[in-house]
Amino acid sequence: MAHSTTILNQIASFFPRHDFEKHAQRHHRGQKFRSFNRWSQFLAMTIAQLTSRKSLRDLVGNIGVQKKRLYHLGMKPTSRATLARVNEQQPYKTYQETFFQLLKKCQTHAPRHNFRFKGKVYLLDATTVNLCLSVFPWAQYRKAKGAIKLHFGLDADGHLPVFMNMTEGKKHEIEWARSLTLPSGSCVVFDRGFTDYRWYNALDKRKVTFVTRLKSNAKAYTYGNRRKPDSPDVIEDQKVKLRGYQFTFRRIIYVDPETQITYQFLTNSSNLKPSPVAALYKQRWKIELFFKWIKQNLKVKTFLGTTANAVLTQLWIALCVYMMLAYFKFMAKFRGSLSDLLRLLQLNIFERRPLSDLLRPPDTLRKTVISPQLTLWNEV
Repeated sequence: MAHSTTILNQIASFFPRHDFEKHAQRHHRGQKFRSFNRWSQFLAMTIAQLTSRKSLRDLVGNIGVQKKRLYHLGMKPTSRATLARVNEQQPYKTYQETFFQLLKKCQTHAPRHNFRFKGKVYLLDATTVNLCLSVFPWAQYRKAKGAIKLHFGLDADGHLPVFMNMTEGKKHEIEWARSLTLPSGSCVVFDRGFTDYRWYNALDKRKVTFVTRLKSNAKAYTYGNRRKPDSPDVIEDQKVKLRGYQFTFRRIIYVDPETQITYQFLTNSSNLKPSPVAALYKQRWKIELFFKWIKQNLKVKTFLGTTANAVLTQLWIALCVYMMLAYFKFMAKFRGSLSDLLRLLQLNIFERRPLSDLLRPPDTLRKTVISPQLTLWNEV
């Protein structure tokens, strides 16, 4: 059998070490490390994500047991106090830049969306993570409750997170959305929580298509001729003006054939037909599934540090791990889900075997093995 490094060693080779060191030097704070480095911190926190370690003591103990298998990774020995101090003090921007570098690498292999829209499609939403206020006093949300809000934008090509920001729990998602620089010719899909007619008009001026739902209590005045529906599920397709504004948008009243629920969509597109508009908004559910997945499979609800910098460090490393999983799934054409892929890596992380065989087993292993004893029944 040919010699192979551990699965973890092969995973580490996915992250560009040379560029990582450049980011680490640029964002280093304080005195020079004596017996530790940012690469060791990154690998330790990556192991925490992949193996679901519950605490820093648990993580350091796990790393200590596997010391012989971690030697070739370039990791230096660490203590719980050292890892905690580096998480709290060294800027998270090193991992933020690493993430965006991995994003570019992953986008070149991501499958293209299948909508009748030529440009990029982005899905926007936010989710709240509850925290203990006495442990995270900077994350004040209510009088006796702490929370942070994670704002995400997914690229419909591969459902990759291309925008992310962490704010206090009270901050409304529309404030974050206004700060985004969306490329001209793209389409952005969001729910009614982003309702801001002036922002809609700003998107229209920048030639950014949007698809959202109209609030049930919104005062919309129709004018002009109705468009001919492209489907029996479309009740109305007409231009509207909203009360108090001169902006002109397009309202589509659509009945879901599966649930018989009536939806009022609002868009600034004059080219998209009603059915593709409904399909675009239905795609928004993917970001809800993304939130559910990262909360169930990665460490983004419990944190190994209490400062805002430690929390952001863990979040950006978690996203780097998500990007790695997505890349492996794209390249290996892995047939299972991301959860299946993560479990596969977790069970074999310290094993010595080719990663390619783990992600894409040989054809001989996938063939159905027929026992000779089964042929006896044909002779009876």
